[in-house]
Amino acid sequence: MSERAPAGRLQRFLLEGYERRPAAQQGPHGLPAAAEGRRRPWWAVMTLSGVDYFSTLGYQPGIAVLAAGVLAPFATVVLVALTLCGALPVYRRVARDSPHGEGSIAMLEHLLPWWAGKLFVLALLGFAATDFVITMTLSAADAAQHAVENPLFRDVLHGHQMTVTLVLLALLAGVFLKGFREAIALSVPIVAVYLALNVVVIGVALGRVVTAPHVVVDWTNLVHVQYSSVFAVVGVSLLVFPKLALGLSGFETGVAVMPEIQGGPDDTESKPVGRIVGAKKLLTTSALIMSVLLIASSFVTTVLVPADALESGGPANGRALAYVAHEYLGSGFGSVYDIATILILWFAGASAMAGLLNLVPRYLPRYGMAPEWTRARRPLVLVFLLVGVVITLLFRADVDAQGGAYATGVLVLITSASVACTVSAHRAGQRRARIGFGVVAAVFVYTTVDNMVERPDGLKIGLIFVAAIVILSAVSRVGRSFRLRDVGVELDDTARAIVDADRGEPVQLVAHEPPDAEDVPLTPRAREAALAARPRRSFREGSTEYAAKAESVRRSRRVPEDVPLVFLEVDVVDSSEFEERLQVRGEYRYGYPVLRVTSSNVASTLASVALAVRDRTGVPPELYIEWEEGNPMNRMSRYLLFGTGEVGPVSREILRSAEPDVGRRPPVHVG
Repeated sequence: MSERAPAGRLQRFLLEGYERRPAAQQGPHGLPAAAEGRRRPWWAVMTLSGVDYFSTLGYQPGIAVLAAGVLAPFATVVLVALTLCGALPVYRRVARDSPHGEGSIAMLEHLLPWWAGKLFVLALLGFAATDFVITMTLSAADAAQHAVENPLFRDVLHGHQMTVTLVLLALLAGVFLKGFREAIALSVPIVAVYLALNVVVIGVALGRVVTAPHVVVDWTNLVHVQYSSVFAVVGVSLLVFPKLALGLSGFETGVAVMPEIQGGPDDTESKPVGRIVGAKKLLTTSALIMSVLLIASSFVTTVLVPADALESGGPANGRALAYVAHEYLGSGFGSVYDIATILILWFAGASAMAGLLNLVPRYLPRYGMAPEWTRARRPLVLVFLLVGVVITLLFRADVDAQGGAYATGVLVLITSASVACTVSAHRAGQRRARIGFGVVAAVFVYTTVDNMVERPDGLKIGLIFVAAIVILSAVSRVGRSFRLRDVGVELDDTARAIVDADRGEPVQLVAHEPPDAEDVPLTPRAREAALAARPRRSFREGSTEYAAKAESVRRSRRVPEDVPLVFLEVDVVDSSEFEERLQVRGEYRYGYPVLRVTSSNVASTLASVALAVRDRTGVPPELYIEWEEGNPMNRMSRYLLFGTGEVGPVSREILRSAEPDVGRRPPVHVG
């Protein structure tokens, strides 16, 4: 199917590198762009997901103290326990079941059939967009906070945090407009330097605690004064840890970058065992590193940083470890730490942008719920930049204000992943795994609900994204429903023989409803059950039906007896699908040649097969379609929802849209 070439210079720039490859991933981590020779060892790819995960050290310790007070270290221990015993096993399972970077959303898509799966995916995409967009805006805001509070730049940048944040977002978009695959090599030195600097800062801070033990005594006394028993400490820590959920960021990104991991020599696309092993090492190693750093940073922040310095407007707000670095290692080292933090936070936004550019082309165009241009990288970058600017202005580039929205997006994705793993284990008959994942799912459901109740901003933004995606998707699907949907038509040997039999004469295609068709499309499993329960048709009944149809066409359209008719039948099994590769099967039934196709839509399939026959024979076939009875609005609704109504007019309109040359367009006879 040919695409119209872009006309202007700007359009050529925006669509550069774009190719219409439905059902293929075209984001920064898409295949086959990431050829085997360009893949990296798992530890190098870990830094790519780590710019999202590890960068939370820039703001997480301070947010933990603001949320949990003196119990921040205990609440962080609860968070780490949930990370290692909950999120990590879940995403190791996700990596095993979706080794091509699809993530937990794809697992749920496969587990839920028909429109229910599509609508659920759209809702999850709304919260995923919340997660990734807030990652961009919050990271840029925190990077700006580090720049504004740095002693070297304070006089120049003071009061300009909003401007700095917007500039960082614009620079981020500029990198993706240029091309991100070359830039991700920078993640290795950035993450390595940042982790090394954090080890130094936390190590020096712990040394300070050792040399000044009174700070620990003061802290423990404060805990004893505020909480009467160990049970109270544990209970309150369990209740407040959902506010620390930002520390769970990065797992979904870790799965999304799986296509970048270098696999083993025996890996195949269907069974990339080496890549899966590498992804599990990536997830485990990053979780262990982050767990140690989270507990240590939370402890030193709680005992060394004054509480008022962490409040909004304070010098440690959004930059607790940077405050410690300046306080105990001097302005020179502190400035180096600030620069490293700004870089990794900025790259965390890049990781989030990459996640968005992977999600949208993977789902929405394939569902018919986005324009074709959304497969191109650059237009999407501009759209996400605009959304990021709006969010930044809405939250006034405030790190604390965006924390709830960020946590909501993170928690919804992890909750969906744990539910997907529970269902997957159940279907696989793995009882112990099902119980374990079920417990984890219940904990994350509680955590997510608690976070939404406590900080509803994330839920509001997520629902806005969901509503926007659903509305735009519905409008786009209706608009694209009158165009070809196929990504290719393949005829088997018998089908080719049937088509070639006319030798230069137009093939007479007669649209015929399959004898075992249902009025409403069924899933493959339901269809098999329905066919098994249906009584067998006798040869005489079947032969009479085809003979009557052939006689009706010859009489109404005056087709001579010596001109063979070819019946074209479409089995509709899942009308929620949009793009598909059509496999045309040829057979002879009751002495009549039949072309049969399994598809999600009748009208588009008839048009696609007619064009495929024309391309093979060089002569446009003639397509005969019977008028349908009933209200036109009802028939059009059936077409949009179930793919079976208003076949004649829609088939003709699709052919008109696909082939502007009337001489090459297959004529449609409706009667």
